[in-house]
Amino acid sequence: MLKALGARRLGIRDADRVLRALEIDPVAGCMVAARVQEYGLESRQMYGELWSRGGPEESLCFSGANLVPLRGGYGDIRAFADRAVRQPRMCSSVVGRRELALPLWELLADEWGPARELRDEQPLLALRRPALVAPDADVRQVRTSELDRYLEAAVAMFIEEVGVDPRAGDGGRAYRRRVAGLIAAGRAWARFDRGEVVFKAEIGSVSTTVGQIQGVWVNPQRRGRGFGTAGAAAVANTVVASGRTASLYVNSFNAGARWVYHRVGFRQVATFATVLLD
Repeated sequence: MLKALGARRLGIRDADRVLRALEIDPVAGCMVAARVQEYGLESRQMYGELWSRGGPEESLCFSGANLVPLRGGYGDIRAFADRAVRQPRMCSSVVGRRELALPLWELLADEWGPARELRDEQPLLALRRPALVAPDADVRQVRTSELDRYLEAAVAMFIEEVGVDPRAGDGGRAYRRRVAGLIAAGRAWARFDRGEVVFKAEIGSVSTTVGQIQGVWVNPQRRGRGFGTAGAAAVANTVVASGRTASLYVNSFNAGARWVYHRVGFRQVATFATVLLD
C-alpha cells in the first residue's frame, strides 16, 4: 500500500528521549506523557506502543486504544500509516493535532474506512491560572460508594458525546471498570443533588505538567442554570492548584460548551481532530 522508510517500535532505552520529546508539546501530548511517566515504555503496562521513524524528537506516534500522531512530517505520517495497516487494528479512533491526524487518516481511510464520524476541528484549550468565574463549592470527588449513580451519568454523557453505548459488547463491564478506576484514583468529580448527578467531569490524564479534563456533562434537566460553568471552574481549579495546566478539547460546533470554557478562562493553544471508527 505505502512505501516509506519504516517506523520502528521504541523500547525502554528510548524512554528519556521520548519524555524530552513530549515536553516540547506538553498540552497536546498529555495523554501519552501520562502513560510514559507512569509505566515507561513497557507496552503491556501502558496498553500501547510508541513508534518513531528516526528519533522521537522529530517523529513520534502512539498506538493503542487511540492512534495518536504526535510529531513528524509527511514522510513520518506515511510510515505510521504503513505500520498501522500491517497489523490488526486495535484503536477506536485517530486523534491528535489536526495537521497530523487528518493526513494520517487520509492514508488509512482506504484500509480502515469509512469513518463513523469525522470531527475535523476541535479547539484544544488550556488554563494555567485559577478560573475567571466562581467555582461550584458543591462539586467534589466522587466516592466509591457512589459508583452506580455516577455510572448512569457517565453512560448518558458517553452516548450523547460519542453516539454509541459504552455498554455494548460486554454488557458494560469494561466501561464500569474504567469509571470505577477513575473514582478510585480521585479523578472523577461531580455535584450531587439528592443522589442525582447534576454535573460531572473527570481528569482523564495527568502528566507532571498537565491535567486533561474529559467527560464534562450537565444533567439535561438542569442545563441553562450555570452548573456547567461553575462545575468546570471547580475541576479546572483543582488541576491548576496541583501546579499543572488544565486542558481539554471541544468540538467546534458545540457553541454552548465553547462559551462556557471561554468564561472559565480557557484559551485555545492548538486544534485537534478526531476520527471515530466502528
